[in-house]
Amino acid sequence: MGSILDIVLEYAHKNNAKCIKEINLSIGVLSDVIPDWAQTYFDMLSKDTIADRAVLNIERVPVTLKCRACGYEKTYPEGDWKFFCEKCESLDIELLSGRDMTVTSIEIE
Repeated sequence: MGSILDIVLEYAHKNNAKCIKEINLSIGVLSDVIPDWAQTYFDMLSKDTIADRAVLNIERVPVTLKCRACGYEKTYPEGDWKFFCEKCESLDIELLSGRDMTVTSIEIE
């Protein structure tokens, strides 16, 4: 959350913002971020900054895997992923999404 705060403060200052109202995030389901805790921790970190009381809107990004052996791609809902190829059963897979954390937009005044 500290990195998120740094990113939004930098962007807000470059745009002469007086206040950050909302922060929209895309966070992979395999990340260690728990949405309710993220807001609480962000609130502690952002106190006395222009991001104080900013609301975090979190979109959870599902796990998408690609098989390096056959090229098959599969997106799994939260908690239902398998770390092998369902088509050819290869264990040689690549994680395309699910661990990322991205600031997609912020609302400033």
